[in-house]
Amino acid sequence: MSSLKLDIVTAEHIVYSEDVDAVIAPGVEGQLGILPHHAPLMTILQAGELVARRGGEEDTLAISGGFLEVRPDRVIVLADSAERAEEIDMERAEAAKQRAEQRLTERGAPGVDAARIEASLQRAMARLTVAEKIKRRRKL
Repeated sequence: MSSLKLDIVTAEHIVYSEDVDAVIAPGVEGQLGILPHHAPLMTILQAGELVARRGGEEDTLAISGGFLEVRPDRVIVLADSAERAEEIDMERAEAAKQRAEQRLTERGAPGVDAARIEASLQRAMARLTVAEKIKRRRKL
C-alpha cells in the first residue's frame, strides 16, 4: 500500500513529520479524509483533532487552525499551534476553557474581544478532546 508524507509545522518548529496511510483533519467546512494520490487541495483548518493513521496505529494531535495543502504524495499542515496528545496538560487546558467561558459571559463589556475569546475556547476544547481520547485509549 502506498503512503504519503505528513508534515505538521508551526512557527516555532516541526511538530510531526512521518509517512502515513491516511490523514483526517478538521477543515472549516467539515472533516477532511486524505489518502495517498488525493487530488491537490488547499484549505483552511479550524481548531480540532488531526489524526494520522499508520498501519494499525493512530497519532492524534490537537491543532488550533491554520492551512492544509494536499499534494499527491504529501500533506503539509501550517498550524497556528499543534500538540501531540501526550504533550497536552489537561489541567492547563481545562483552566483555559474555564477562563474563556468566564470571559464570554462578559461579552458586552468594553475591551472584550468576543471572537478572540471564542477562538481560545475552541483551542481549549480541541486540546481537551484529544487528551481525553488518548486517556480513554490507554485505559483499554
